[in-house]
Amino acid sequence: MSSKSEEYLKQRMSETNFKKIKNLENEKLFGFLREYVEILNPKNIVVCDDSKEDAEMIKKMALETGEEKKLAQNNSTAHFDGINDQARDPLHTFFLTDAPIDPNIATTDRTAGLKEIREIMSGMMKNTTMIIRFFSLGPLNCELSMQAVQITDSPYVSHSEDLLYRSGYEQFKKMKDKSRFFRFVHSEGELTESLVSKNLDKRRIYIDLNELIVYSANTQYGGNTIGLKKLAMRLAIKLASDEGWLCEHMFLMGVNGPNSRKTYFTGAFPSACGKTSTSMVTGENIVGDDIVYIKERNGKAYSVNVERGMFGIIDGVNQKDDPVIWDVLHSRKEIIFSNILVGPDNMPYWTDSGVAIPESGKNFSGEWTKGKLDSKGKAIPASHKNARFTLRLDYLKNLDSNLDNPEGVEVGGMIYGGRDADTTVPVEEAFDWTHGIVTKGAGIESETTAAALGKQGVRKFNPMSNIEFLSVSIGKYIKMNIDFSKKLKKVPKIYSVNYFMKDETGNFLSDKVDKGVWLKWMELRVHNEIEAIKTPTGYIPKYEDLKFLFKKVLNKDYTKELYEKQFSFRCSKWIEKLDRLEKQYKDTIPDTPKELYGEYEKQRKRINELQSKKGDIVSPFNL
Repeated sequence: MSSKSEEYLKQRMSETNFKKIKNLENEKLFGFLREYVEILNPKNIVVCDDSKEDAEMIKKMALETGEEKKLAQNNSTAHFDGINDQARDPLHTFFLTDAPIDPNIATTDRTAGLKEIREIMSGMMKNTTMIIRFFSLGPLNCELSMQAVQITDSPYVSHSEDLLYRSGYEQFKKMKDKSRFFRFVHSEGELTESLVSKNLDKRRIYIDLNELIVYSANTQYGGNTIGLKKLAMRLAIKLASDEGWLCEHMFLMGVNGPNSRKTYFTGAFPSACGKTSTSMVTGENIVGDDIVYIKERNGKAYSVNVERGMFGIIDGVNQKDDPVIWDVLHSRKEIIFSNILVGPDNMPYWTDSGVAIPESGKNFSGEWTKGKLDSKGKAIPASHKNARFTLRLDYLKNLDSNLDNPEGVEVGGMIYGGRDADTTVPVEEAFDWTHGIVTKGAGIESETTAAALGKQGVRKFNPMSNIEFLSVSIGKYIKMNIDFSKKLKKVPKIYSVNYFMKDETGNFLSDKVDKGVWLKWMELRVHNEIEAIKTPTGYIPKYEDLKFLFKKVLNKDYTKELYEKQFSFRCSKWIEKLDRLEKQYKDTIPDTPKELYGEYEKQRKRINELQSKKGDIVSPFNL
C-alpha cells in the first residue's frame, strides 16, 4: 500500500522520475522529498540514477541555463559566482541546535532556524527545475562509506558533484539502515541578469545535526552549495563522535617503500601549509586530497577518500611546481573552471600560473579589462584568489590503485603539518598515539605571512586543521581522537612536519621538493627499519639516514651544516609554544581533556631538563 508521501510525489513527478524514487523503497526518503517538494514547489522535477545518460543530461542543463559556458579547451566549462559570493559565508552558517555546542562554534536555535529557512525557501523553485541526485561518500559497497541525497536547482552544483562524488543511486537500495543517510537541500534562489544569486542578504547555510540535513539558500559558491564537501563533513564529525570513528580534514596517500611496499598516510594541514603539494609529491600515489573517514576493522585503522574528485584552488598552479595537475588542466578532460578569467581566445587563465594574462576577458566581475576597479577603488584581479578547478581524480597519472577499494586502505601513519619559522623541525615522530594527537594534532599552529595579513609571525591555532568544520566541541573532538586508538591493536604512528623553518637571514631552510625525503623517512620509521634520535618533543632523523635519502630520492648532497640548522632543538621557542597553546586551551576550551594538559606538562619538564643541561639551542649531534 502506498504511503501519503508516495502518492504526493507520484502526482508531482513524471512516471519515469517517480519510478526511480519508488524503487528505492525508503519511507524516510519519501517523507523528506515530499516535505521539500511542497516547500520549494518546483516547476519540474528531475530524478537521476547512476546512468551516464542522466549525468549527460545534467551537463546539458548547465550549458542550457547558462550556469556553465563551453571553453575552447574540449570538454571544459567555465562557471562564475557573483562578485560577493566567492567564498564560504561564516556570518550566515549556523548549526541548528537546542543547546550550544561550544563557545567557538556558531549555533542558532533549531526551532527558529528551521522556521526561517523554510520561509526563505518557500516557493523558491517555482520557476525552475528541482534536481534530485544520490551519492556515496566513499567507495561503493564499502562499510566505511555514507550515503547522501541532494536536492538542488543548480545544474552547476549537480554537475560539480558528479565529478567530485561517486553516484550512489544503487547504493540506496542496498542500505541496511534505511534511515541513516545525509540530506542536502539547496536553492540558488532568484538570479540576476548575469545568472548569479541575487538575494545575498538572505543567504543562509544551516546544518541540522538532529536530522542530518544541510540547508543552503541564495548562494552558488561551491563551498556553500556542494553539500557533500565541508557541509557533509560537519554532519559526519557528529556521527563519528556518536559511533566511535573519525572524520578528518586530511589527504590520503600511498608512499612507496623498499621492495614494492606501499604505506598509506593521512595528513592534516592548514591552508598554505603544503597539504595538496604533499599529497601530490612526485613518485608517490594520491588517494585523496581533502577528507577521509577512518574506522577500525580487525584491530587496524582503515581509511577511505570520501570523494572521487578534486575541488582545488587554482591560484598559483604552475607547470614547474604542479606538473601533474598542470597537465590535466591543459588536457581534453572534463573540467569545470570557476571564477577564472576567460580570455578573448575562450581559454581559461588564472593568476600566478606563469602564463601571460590577457589584457581583457570575462571573469567573476563581468567584462574585465586590466586595471578595472571594484566599488572601493581597488583593482580587480584577472582571476579570483579563491578560483577553483573541479575534476575527477582518475585523470591524475599518480592516482593510487586503491581509490575505489571497498576495503579501504590500512593507515600506517598520520601527518600533522603547520607553519612556523623558528620552532618546529621539518619532520618528527611522536612518542605514541596520545602524545601525537595532543602535541602535534591539537598543537597545530599556522604562522601568518606579511603578504597575507600585513602582520608577520602571528600563530593561528587550528587543532587537527579542522577547527572551522567541527560539529562537536573542540575538547570532545580531541578526546574522540585520543580514544580511537583504544580500539586498535596496531596503532598508526603520528608525525609532524614543517616546511617553513628559516635561517637567521630569513631564508627557508627547506626546498619545496624536500618533502619527498621526509615522506620516505616516515615510511621507513613506520616499519621500524631505521633508528631515530629522541628529543623532548619526539623522534627526529639521524643525519646519515637523511644523507642517504637525499641522494637516493633527489640526487642532492645533504650537508651536516644544513642538518644542524634544520634539526637543532630550540628550547625557549618550544616553551613559548607550549605557553601559547596552554593559554588557548584554558581560556577558550572548557572541556579540554586532561590528557592534553598531562602531555604538555611532561613535555615542558623534558624541555626544561634539556635546557638546564645543554643550553637553549641544542644541536642534534648533541642530543
